[in-house]
Amino acid sequence: MAPPPPSLFIIYATIFSLSFHHFFLLLQASTNHPDSQPLMAFKTASDTHNKLTTWNSTTDPCTTWDGVSCLRNRVSRLVLEDLDLQGSIEPLTSLTQLRLLSLKRNRFNGSIPSLTNLTALKLLFLSHNQFSGEFPATVTSLSRLYRLDLSYNNLSGDIPVTVNRLTHLLTLRIDGNQIHGHIPNINLSNLQDFNVSDNRLSGHIPESLSGFPGSAFGQNPSLCGAPLQKCKDVPALASPLLPRNNTPTTNVQSSPSSMPVPGNPTRENGAPRMGPMVLIAIVLGDVLVLAVVSLLLYCYFWRKVESNSKPVEGEKMVYSASPYPGQTGFEKGQMVFFEGMKRFELEDLLRASAEMLGKGGFGTAYKAVLDDGSVVAVKRLRDAQIGGKKEFEQQMEVLGRLTHPNIVSLRAYYFARDEKLLVSDYMPNGSLFWLIHGNRGPGRTPMDWTTRLKIAAGAARGVAFIHNNNLTHGNIKSTNVLIDVAGNARVADFGLFIFAGPSSNGRSNGYRAPEASDGRKQSQKSDVYSFGVLLMEMLTGKCPSAVDGGAVVDLPRWVQSVVREEWTAEVFDLELLRYKDIEEEMVALLQIAMTCAAAAPDQRPKMCHVVKMIEELRGFEVSPSHDTLDSVSESPSVSEDARGGGTNR
Repeated sequence: MAPPPPSLFIIYATIFSLSFHHFFLLLQASTNHPDSQPLMAFKTASDTHNKLTTWNSTTDPCTTWDGVSCLRNRVSRLVLEDLDLQGSIEPLTSLTQLRLLSLKRNRFNGSIPSLTNLTALKLLFLSHNQFSGEFPATVTSLSRLYRLDLSYNNLSGDIPVTVNRLTHLLTLRIDGNQIHGHIPNINLSNLQDFNVSDNRLSGHIPESLSGFPGSAFGQNPSLCGAPLQKCKDVPALASPLLPRNNTPTTNVQSSPSSMPVPGNPTRENGAPRMGPMVLIAIVLGDVLVLAVVSLLLYCYFWRKVESNSKPVEGEKMVYSASPYPGQTGFEKGQMVFFEGMKRFELEDLLRASAEMLGKGGFGTAYKAVLDDGSVVAVKRLRDAQIGGKKEFEQQMEVLGRLTHPNIVSLRAYYFARDEKLLVSDYMPNGSLFWLIHGNRGPGRTPMDWTTRLKIAAGAARGVAFIHNNNLTHGNIKSTNVLIDVAGNARVADFGLFIFAGPSSNGRSNGYRAPEASDGRKQSQKSDVYSFGVLLMEMLTGKCPSAVDGGAVVDLPRWVQSVVREEWTAEVFDLELLRYKDIEEEMVALLQIAMTCAAAAPDQRPKMCHVVKMIEELRGFEVSPSHDTLDSVSESPSVSEDARGGGTNR
């Protein structure tokens, strides 16, 4: 056989050289990675069953190692659960950029080492291991910590009062250990998940923790106080020979002053009896105080009832069949019902009990319960600028024809000179705003990822339906996305922006597109921008135009700046980090939100395309949610003083 021509030798040599060079670069990249050495030391000491098969010194930890995630080429998340790992976690204390460490359900033992180097740590989950020793005091130096779960180990000692340094803490779980002593006065305003059950604690439960359920303190036989059984008070004077400072006296001698004196009756323990005149004075004083209090309460409630009896001015009686009945030539208002809607008389509304749900840019919304038990939502348009009856009726006829599973349909309307009412179905589960921001604190169940994605898809369908009917919503925000009895999103308040006055922008400014600074200059493209801001609110847990340190933070700008700096993980609401395997979906929805909130209107997609993109995230068959607290994380979000009404606002 003839030898290959010289050119082939050159080609073979080049391929070999490039392959070797590529392998050398990979090896060098792995060797130079700042976190490779401590991770490999941890594997060598702890992974006796070789569960971490993807961990080897020739690959990059940030790209191929199971359980490892990175930011800016540094390990930021380490999730190694149910892997039968054992030994010490000392090597991991060198991962200075670590933000999440979850080692649940392994067999780590010994004392928890010093964690002072992990200054970036936000989430620490070490539950269901065999750690021993005292509560790790160095944990209290981790000022950025949100979640701390040390449950079901063999920890002992006291709970240090320095835990109050963790001002951002949302979760503190040390149940299932051998902690003893008293519970210190823990005063953490953000604490939502607290559990010290199944330990050896004793004494009073601090008042600052009494709002948590009894299960958070159970299986501590010597613990008492709310929410457990009341503590038995010990008398201050256990013996007549012990004065108030509880210091025993010696050589106590009787004296004339210590003997009973005739005419000065005493109880058996030596205390003076109260005479009949004293008892009469006390009774008369109590009666006098009760009379004064009753009179004040009567005056207060009488004035409230009197003020509420005015039909137009009061908040309870908000309807008037004829605002000006004495005027001649003025047409009285009447209820106008849309086709297929159940009819009732205006007098039924007058007799209905009305509960105020909230105030919005166009007026006040009420829940009204009719005599037959049916419930409707009524919006009183007090702040709307309506040119005339014809203009109002024409717009109502257009809006009243719209019916869709993801919008709040109008039932009827009422028009009089000084009274305009819109009647619609009542949504019992409040608004999206309330689900995201409301009811923070102990016992709250955060809105899971599946629910957020379902609501996002439903709201998108509702807005797309409005657009397909050649209409503009004009006021998209989280308070105008309501939740029906089945948990579906219903878009409300659509088409009313044409009645908006100059002072009705208010809380909607954070959602308003740049080209629509004037509330009347709305378009379908500006709706898309507002919907993009709404998606960002769902993903971040932050309110648009939130106040941070005295400065107003524009949500779209903040999101873009964070993503631009390649810190995308910092965008998401930490409440979402408890759910596994949803990172790709969150990033995909974030990209949709940023596309919708593009500065240039012509760069924004149509709502029908937005619907398609959201539905394609899961096919769109929403998978079951992982809604247990035994999870990777969650976090607070900016709160706002608002109620989640059951109607459009």
